Amino acid sequence: MNISYDWYKIFCCAAECGNITAAAEKLFISQPAVSQTIRQLEEALGCALFLRTPKGVRLTVEGQILQKYVSEGAALFSEGERRLTAMLRLDAGEIKIGASDMTLEFCLLPYLEKFHSKYPNIKIAITNNPTPRSLELLKQGKLDFAAVSEPFEITGFEVIKIREIKDIFISGVKSDIPDNVDIDSIKNELIMLEKNTSTRAFIDNEFKKQGIYAIPQFELATSPQIVRFTARNMGIGCVVSDFAEQAIKAGEVREINPNISLPCRNICIIRNNDMRSLAADELFESILSEQS
Repeated sequence: MNISYDWYKIFCCAAECGNITAAAEKLFISQPAVSQTIRQLEEALGCALFLRTPKGVRLTVEGQILQKYVSEGAALFSEGERRLTAMLRLDAGEIKIGASDMTLEFCLLPYLEKFHSKYPNIKIAITNNPTPRSLELLKQGKLDFAAVSEPFEITGFEVIKIREIKDIFISGVKSDIPDNVDIDSIKNELIMLEKNTSTRAFIDNEFKKQGIYAIPQFELATSPQIVRFTARNMGIGCVVSDFAEQAIKAGEVREINPNISLPCRNICIIRNNDMRSLAADELFESILSEQS
């Protein structure tokens, strides 16, 4: 049955007004157009929908049944249009982001603060995971974009480098380890992140390239834990410098310089170009604008 939504819209208005002329005025169309549409709808459905009275029209039993369901459907259409309009105006919507503790704190947070101040009604859902898991969710279409740290491998996605990071070694202030120490003498005293992180993959790869085979004394879930363990002189921490900055300034830990070269790497934003929201586009572009 091929019936136009406009027919149902006119039918509901006539039922609500109880008068063809009043419905025409409300819809800004002519009275004959309303009458003709109702006749066409009745013919298509095979039953009378209105009874004509001296004062206007009233619904038949069949018309009452139809109006109940059509009015509910019309309300859903209107709500859908309202919500879509709000999303287009960025008065509503949702952004799904994947980020680690590091990329959230030292990269995304300032941008999210500005964005939330400008668009307070946009919901931001952040999935806190290591880089490999964030990339997996991105590939599954469950994220608009991910903030991750190198190294990683991914194809078919837009990758933007946001800021540079540096991995350093730290020791407790009470430690007798010299500032310039042979990495071989401390390689089994290291405190490192777990293996399911991009940071650990980076360090392990750099060690391997330089012929160093380390067995960490502690493998921890987060970088702040590494700093706290190091401050208690439980080993030599290997951590991104941002995490250790405050502890170094406070005199809780100190940076040491083993004879190993660790290159700088980057925090990157990776965007899903196939599945993303208008709000996500706005946030992404605001981040890019500050990089230029």
